[in-house]
Amino acid sequence: MYAVVSSGGKQYKVEEGQVFRVEKIPGEIGSQVSFDKVLLFSDGENLKIGQPVLDDISVQGKIMEQDKAKKILVFKYKRRKRYRRRQGHRQPYTAVKVESIGTSGSLVQKPETDIETE
Repeated sequence: MYAVVSSGGKQYKVEEGQVFRVEKIPGEIGSQVSFDKVLLFSDGENLKIGQPVLDDISVQGKIMEQDKAKKILVFKYKRRKRYRRRQGHRQPYTAVKVESIGTSGSLVQKPETDIETE
Protein backbone atom coordinates (compact mmCIF):
# COMPACT_ATOMS: atom_id res chain seq x y z
CA MET A 1 0.00 0.00 0.00
CA TYR A 2 1.40 3.38 -0.97
CA ALA A 3 0.32 6.95 -1.61
CA VAL A 4 1.70 10.03 -3.31
CA VAL A 5 1.40 13.16 -1.15
CA SER A 6 2.20 16.79 -1.84
CA SER A 7 3.99 18.95 0.74
CA GLY A 8 6.07 22.07 0.34
CA GLY A 9 5.57 22.14 -3.43
CA LYS A 10 7.06 18.66 -3.86
CA GLN A 11 5.56 15.20 -4.29
CA TYR A 12 6.58 12.15 -2.25
CA LYS A 13 5.75 8.47 -2.69
CA VAL A 14 5.23 7.08 0.83
CA GLU A 15 4.51 3.68 2.37
CA GLU A 16 3.56 2.70 5.91
CA GLY A 17 6.56 2.59 8.24
CA GLN A 18 8.73 4.71 5.91
CA VAL A 19 10.66 7.75 7.16
CA PHE A 20 10.89 10.57 4.62
CA ARG A 21 12.08 14.18 4.64
CA VAL A 22 9.83 17.11 3.74
CA GLU A 23 10.36 20.85 3.74
CA LYS A 24 10.23 22.15 7.31
CA ILE A 25 6.77 22.02 8.85
CA PRO A 26 5.98 23.38 12.33
CA GLY A 27 5.69 20.93 15.20
CA GLU A 28 7.55 19.26 18.03
CA ILE A 29 9.37 15.93 17.83
CA GLY A 30 6.87 13.15 18.54
CA SER A 31 3.78 15.14 17.55
CA GLN A 32 1.30 13.88 14.98
CA VAL A 33 1.05 15.33 11.49
CA SER A 34 -1.51 14.73 8.75
CA PHE A 35 -1.05 15.09 4.99
CA ASP A 36 -4.40 15.80 3.34
CA LYS A 37 -3.12 16.52 -0.18
CA VAL A 38 -3.04 12.92 -1.40
CA LEU A 39 -2.65 12.79 -5.17
CA LEU A 40 -2.63 9.01 -5.68
CA PHE A 41 -3.49 5.96 -3.54
CA SER A 42 -2.88 2.27 -4.20
CA ASP A 43 -3.78 -0.65 -1.94
CA GLY A 44 -2.09 -3.25 -4.14
CA GLU A 45 -5.13 -4.08 -6.27
CA ASN A 46 -6.97 -0.81 -6.79
CA LEU A 47 -5.50 2.51 -7.87
CA LYS A 48 -7.20 5.83 -7.10
CA ILE A 49 -6.00 8.97 -8.83
CA GLY A 50 -7.14 12.37 -7.60
CA GLN A 51 -8.16 15.21 -9.83
CA PRO A 52 -6.30 17.05 -8.37
CA VAL A 53 -6.50 15.48 -4.87
CA LEU A 54 -8.35 12.63 -3.15
CA ASP A 55 -10.69 14.05 -0.53
CA ASP A 56 -11.36 10.81 1.37
CA ILE A 57 -7.73 9.65 1.85
CA SER A 58 -5.13 11.06 4.25
CA VAL A 59 -1.68 10.06 5.46
CA GLN A 60 -0.98 10.14 9.20
CA GLY A 61 2.58 10.46 10.45
CA LYS A 62 4.77 11.31 13.41
CA ILE A 63 7.57 13.90 13.44
CA MET A 64 10.86 12.11 14.10
CA GLU A 65 13.39 14.91 13.54
CA GLN A 66 13.68 18.66 12.95
CA ASP A 67 17.11 19.43 11.51
CA LYS A 68 19.10 21.03 8.70
CA ALA A 69 20.52 19.26 5.65
CA LYS A 70 24.21 19.15 4.74
CA LYS A 71 25.77 22.45 3.76
CA ILE A 72 25.96 23.36 0.09
CA LEU A 73 28.25 26.06 -1.26
CA VAL A 74 27.00 28.76 -3.60
CA PHE A 75 29.96 30.22 -5.50
CA LYS A 76 29.68 33.16 -7.88
CA TYR A 77 32.60 34.03 -10.11
CA LYS A 78 33.30 36.38 -13.00
CA ARG A 79 36.55 35.84 -14.82
CA ARG A 80 39.04 38.69 -15.20
CA LYS A 81 36.94 40.98 -12.96
CA ARG A 82 38.27 39.97 -9.53
CA TYR A 83 34.73 39.04 -8.50
CA ARG A 84 34.22 36.03 -6.25
CA ARG A 85 31.44 35.39 -3.74
CA ARG A 86 31.12 32.29 -1.63
CA GLN A 87 28.05 31.58 0.45
CA GLY A 88 26.87 28.48 2.33
CA HIS A 89 23.31 27.29 2.81
CA ARG A 90 21.68 24.61 4.99
CA GLN A 91 18.06 23.83 4.14
CA PRO A 92 15.84 23.01 7.15
CA TYR A 93 13.78 19.80 6.93
CA THR A 94 11.41 17.65 8.94
CA ALA A 95 11.73 13.86 9.04
CA VAL A 96 8.30 12.18 9.24
CA LYS A 97 7.52 8.50 9.88
CA VAL A 98 4.35 7.32 8.14
CA GLU A 99 2.07 5.52 10.60
CA SER A 100 -1.05 4.95 8.53
CA ILE A 101 -2.50 5.54 5.10
CA GLY A 102 -6.25 5.41 4.81
CA THR A 103 -9.56 7.13 4.89
CA SER A 104 -9.85 10.36 6.82
CA GLY A 105 -13.43 9.52 7.75
CA SER A 106 -15.97 6.83 7.21
CA LEU A 107 -16.99 6.36 3.62
CA VAL A 108 -20.65 5.75 3.06
CA GLN A 109 -21.44 3.98 -0.18
CA LYS A 110 -24.94 3.79 -1.53
CA PRO A 111 -26.18 0.22 -1.96
CA GLU A 112 -26.97 -0.70 -5.51
CA THR A 113 -30.61 -1.50 -6.01
CA ASP A 114 -32.17 -3.38 -8.85
CA ILE A 115 -35.19 -1.62 -10.26
CA GLU A 116 -37.63 -3.93 -11.91
CA THR A 117 -39.60 -2.58 -14.82
CA GLU A 118 -42.98 -3.96 -15.64
